[in-house]
Formats: sequence, structure tokens, C-alpha cells
Amino acid sequence: MITFDHPEAKQFFELIKIGVFAVSPDEDQIIFSANLSGEPELWGMDIDSRFPYKLTSIGQACYDLIYSKDGSFIITSFDHDGDENTQIYALPRNGGVLKPLVTREGQRHMLRGISEDGTLLYYNTTNENETYLNTNSYHLETGEVKILHKGEIAPTFLETRNEDGSKLVVGRMFANSHTVPYLIDGSALTPLVEHPELSYTYGKAIFLNDSTIYFTTNYQADFYYLATYDIEAKEMRKVAEVDQTELHSIKLDRDQGVLYVSATTGVTEKLYQFVIERLELKQLNIPVTSISQVVLSKKGTVYLSGGTATSPDNLYVLKQGHEWEELTQIQVPGIERNQLAEPDVFTYKSFDGLEIETLYFKARPEVDNKHLILWPHGGPQASEGKFFRAMFQHLVYAGYNIVAPNFRGSSDYGARFMKMVEGDWGYGPRLDNIACVDYMIEQGHVDKDKVLLMGGSYGGYMALLLHGRHPDYFKAVVDIFGVSNLFSFYESVPEHWKPIMKIWIGDPVEDKERFTRDSPITYLSTMTKPMLVIQGANDPRVVKAESDQIVESLKEQGTEVEYLVFEDEGHGFSKKANEVLVSERVLAFFNQYI
Repeated sequence: MITFDHPEAKQFFELIKIGVFAVSPDEDQIIFSANLSGEPELWGMDIDSRFPYKLTSIGQACYDLIYSKDGSFIITSFDHDGDENTQIYALPRNGGVLKPLVTREGQRHMLRGISEDGTLLYYNTTNENETYLNTNSYHLETGEVKILHKGEIAPTFLETRNEDGSKLVVGRMFANSHTVPYLIDGSALTPLVEHPELSYTYGKAIFLNDSTIYFTTNYQADFYYLATYDIEAKEMRKVAEVDQTELHSIKLDRDQGVLYVSATTGVTEKLYQFVIERLELKQLNIPVTSISQVVLSKKGTVYLSGGTATSPDNLYVLKQGHEWEELTQIQVPGIERNQLAEPDVFTYKSFDGLEIETLYFKARPEVDNKHLILWPHGGPQASEGKFFRAMFQHLVYAGYNIVAPNFRGSSDYGARFMKMVEGDWGYGPRLDNIACVDYMIEQGHVDKDKVLLMGGSYGGYMALLLHGRHPDYFKAVVDIFGVSNLFSFYESVPEHWKPIMKIWIGDPVEDKERFTRDSPITYLSTMTKPMLVIQGANDPRVVKAESDQIVESLKEQGTEVEYLVFEDEGHGFSKKANEVLVSERVLAFFNQYI
């Protein structure tokens, strides 16, 4: 009998990771960003053959993809090794040499669409307005650049435009929980709501025609709903909502008079169809629990990319309006899907009675090492959901259990819940995470001396803070590009983040005492457990200095700490070899201490 070796980390990452995608106007080709070759590149796939072919060889992450109106070329944007300073290029539909369109070193250009006649490219840029951003157009034939709107007061992003480009909707971002949509019609700037000063936000907006805008918002509500805005009457009204569900992104099939609305209920994502004439909202059956992107073709065909906790993102097309066809079949090589961990979902009560929804990934009984990894997610105004994390599956397959609570401040649980983290990064969310560990111990899922800790971004911050303030709970700690010092973090974020920082975390002068209390670096003396710190050198969000200062300070006091820096990454890992190395190193690190 032939026996095979235990799967290695790389098998969990050898799968193809699909990023953004687009469909050609005549639906004969799909282009998508993927790491088939180990680094992110653009790939094409003829829909009738389903075999991908490489379009670029630059090894950089793609952020946006748009076909030209005739489908003869592609417009795309890339950053450089994770710096997030995206530059805009054109590329022949079958690949070749990138042609620079909107490029300026050190500046970020965010692709926002193409005009109906195919001549104008719309984008936001930090160039000449680094804090508030400008909305520009670029003429694809002449190269002429026009400033359509100068951002002011708050960072301002182009959301949508009508067919002839005479009307725009832009969003001013005062905070993650306060983003106001405005109609620009001529020189007038009109909010789509009566009281723009209230704390609320919107999801997406789209022009139905020159007199009506559809958008999703939580204006004067806790959860996002679907609304319309009458341009002539200057009035909005709610047209559809779903209980305890956030209605987010919308796509319009103008010919059929139908909107496709993606939504989230807790840890699961959904897709709805809204028939405009009947004001009828109907949930569609979809083959995934997590939606990464929905694309509506020129002909009205629905495509989506998405996955589940045990299945990576694949591409799907909706056939005859009711049946999904899988266009790709990406899976973890050499491992049956039923051997991967489907999370249990439960709620527990935190220190003040607040209910927290949580994902629990359990190791198979035959490999269970009885240790539990607490994973505080990033954001913090984001959430953990039923989507595929290769590192989770690798660690669980190796015998670890993982618990991931959607603590206060997480998105997808209503506006009130999400706002709970604003001005309180280090108290309520911290105690929610401790309450999660206490609950797991009380329920008999883990012994108190068998708990480990790992997080990235805000989760890395929380891992550091929990280590410093509750060291007796954890045997070893992994921090992945986490904030170590709120004072230095406040000053080092990208310029267009700075206007939202006071609401998000507070003011370093006015809130000096709280900044000190909630900064992990305050608690160095109690950070005594072994640590692994991981950082991308080009990270523009949590800069390398955040990890440098905590590592240097820990080494000086004699704490056991390993520091892993990736010179070609930013706020995340885009290259397959780096992902594998991180997961292997995390597993090896934890294995030392169990």
C-alpha cells in the first residue's frame, strides 16, 4: 500500500487566488488578477475554452480592471510591492506592453470608470490634493486631463455619474461611519439626504436615469437599506430593506429594470434581485457564502467571484437567470474539501452583556493538539466571515483550533455596533476578546494554559495590547503589521486618512491619557511571552516603524522575539512564496510552545 506524506503549508497556498475581474463587452473573454505564477499578474480566459493565458509579467498587485467600450483593450491599475500608490495603464486585451496613462511617482490614482462613449477615463488622485483628493478625467485619445471636482473639507471620492457625464455623485468621508453622498449638477453640490451632518454612511450609488439615483445607506437607521433620490424634487425615500441585514453594493441592468444588491447578514454574504417597477426584493440562491465581486455584463449577464470558508474564490456565471455555472474550479490541491474546517457560528455575552457573534474553526479529532488560537480581526471596522483563509486552514489541519470573534466595532452588525470602537480602540474591544477566551474555557473548549494569540493590522494591535495587559492568558503571540503606538500611528498614516483620525481613534493632545493607556508599547514590561512579529517594509497604513519600535524595545528588555520583514510587501502578502513562508513560520513558532 502506498502512503503519502502529510500535506505541507504550500499546498494550502498553491491554489490560485483570484482578485479583481472584468468581462468583455461581447462576453467572449474574462480577465482577472491571479497568482498562478506565484506573483500577482493579469490573466485572460476565453469563456468557451476556460483555459487561462498570461497577459502581464510584472509581479504587482492589480487594483482595478475595465474594458474599453469596444473591448479592444483593458484599463488597469497597479501599485509597487504593496505601497498602494496605484498607477493607471492601458493593455491590449491579449496582453503585451503596459502603456502608462495616469502615472506620477509617489501619488495614488484610483480608477473610477469610463464614459459611455469610451473617450474619458474617470479617476481620483492624491496629486495636487493629497489630503482631500481630486476627481479628474483623462481623455483616452488626446491625453487631456481635466479636474472635475476639487475635494475639500473631507477626502472626496467619485462614486458614479450619469450617462453623458453631466451629473456626478461623490462621497465625502468624514469617518468610516460618516460618509455623505453629494450630487454634483453643474456647480451645485447637493447632499442626497436632508441632514448630512448626522453620523451615517452609504454603500454604493448608481443613476437609474437623469432624474433618479439609487443608493444604499443607513441614514437614520441602524442597517443599510436601498433608497432612491429624486433629483428634481431633491427628496430621498427608502424602497427596500431586510431585517438585520446590510444592503451594500448595487449593479443595474437598465434594460430589464433590475438591480442586483449584495448584502451581509452577520458572517454570511447574500445576493438579492430588486425589480424596480414592482419594488420587489428577492434573495437569489448563490453557491458561495462570501462575495468578492459582482460584475454585470453589457448584455445583463451576472458574474460573480466568491467562495466559502472551505473553498477559495471561484468565478461563476448566472445562466437563464436561475442556475449558476462554475467557470473556474480552484481548490486546495491534494486535500478533500471535507477535510477542511467549516466553522461553527455561535454568540457569547461580553463583559457588559453585549452579544458577540463568533466563528470557531475546530481541528479534526485525530490531529487536535487541544490548543486554541484567538484571532482578533483587522479593521477594526471590518469583520470575520465565512470566507477562505489559507493560513486558517493550514493551522487547523495541523491540529490547532481557531476562534475569531466579531467584537464591538465590527462591520455588518449595524451602525451602532460599528461605532462602538470609535474613540475606544483599547477598552471595549479588548474586553470582548478576553470574554471570548473566558467563554471558550468555561464551555470546555480549551484549557486556560493552552491559549495562543495572533492578529494582523488592528488585530495585530489587539494582539500586542492583549499580550501587554493580559499576559497570563497566552502562551505565545504573533503580531502581523500591528499598531504598537497610537501617537506615532496617528502621525504616520496616509495623508487622506488623517481627516478621519480624530473620530476614529481620538486626538493625541486632547486624549493623551487614553492614547497612552491604549498603546501597546505602554505595557512592555508585561510582554514576557515569546513573540513573532511580521511586517511588510512598504506598508503605507501601519508603517514599518510601528513594528520596529516594539521589536527593539522587547529585545532590549530580554523578551524572546523573532522579527520577519518582507522587503517586497505592504499591508498584506501578495506573493505566494511570502504567504507560504509566513504560514510555515507561524506554525513552526506555535509548535515550539505547545
